[in-house]
Amino acid sequence: MNLSSLDLNLLVALDALLREANVSRAAMRIGLSQPAASHALQRLRDLIGDPLLVRNGARMELTPRAQALRAPLAQALDQVRALFIPDDFDAARSERQFRLMMPDLAVELLMPPLMEKITRAAPNVRIDVVPWRGPAIFTPEFARTIDLVISIGNAFTGFHRQQLYTDSDALAVRRGHPIGARLKRIETFLDARHVAVVIRGQSDDLIDIWLRPKGIERRIALVVPGYIEALHVAARTDLVAFVPRRLITALSKQLSLTTIAPPLDPGIDEQFMFYPTRAQMDPGSIWLRNIMLGIGREMERDRRKATS
Repeated sequence: MNLSSLDLNLLVALDALLREANVSRAAMRIGLSQPAASHALQRLRDLIGDPLLVRNGARMELTPRAQALRAPLAQALDQVRALFIPDDFDAARSERQFRLMMPDLAVELLMPPLMEKITRAAPNVRIDVVPWRGPAIFTPEFARTIDLVISIGNAFTGFHRQQLYTDSDALAVRRGHPIGARLKRIETFLDARHVAVVIRGQSDDLIDIWLRPKGIERRIALVVPGYIEALHVAARTDLVAFVPRRLITALSKQLSLTTIAPPLDPGIDEQFMFYPTRAQMDPGSIWLRNIMLGIGREMERDRRKATS
């Protein structure tokens, strides 16, 4: 193929068609009329030698060739866009929108200090938070829309990992809980009724995954999808929540919670910041990551002071 004769706008149209699998929606996505998008599809069919979109009943479907093109095309377009990223990032004037994915506890702990710093340095920057939905959601198409991920565990494909802060787990109960002080004893812990947190994308509470090989099963009375819900329930019932200690501390005054050391210590939890390889040299991404890392360092300093 002679690249000098290739209209690069066709690649943008192809990306939209592969994402939407619908000519009308693809046209809307890139600001074309439907006839113009249909014309682009025909040119692409001639160029690639494949129908790309075929009708199956009332809807259109991607051909196997089209499916195979989605990831490499998305990566190629990201690389082309990176060529035109400015050499610096003017935070004070920027109107950039960043999209972050994180669980509720990270929102509770990180968003207040992050937004305070962003409001001061970049008042027109917008942060969109996507709820944590597990690694299965990380298709190449979805990953392209994410600027940062806060999570435990190993890196996702196409993302770099940096440690953000550490934490430990503790028991949270309402103030005045009838057996709160005795929960440090294993027999009282096992007799208590617990609220478990099973985040989307997981099958069990991480605490139970850790306890089970030790032959220990908690009495689970309630399962909720997030740590915030668990603490709200614990604050208004006699259920016990086994959750990250930093989160209990952050909400203890507001919810009238007491922190109890568990009879078994799961050790240190590490929270990581993940960012896409494509954004490694992006000045805006570097700016945001540096702010987030600064917050993590502040959290670690506070933890050391509290334990010294």
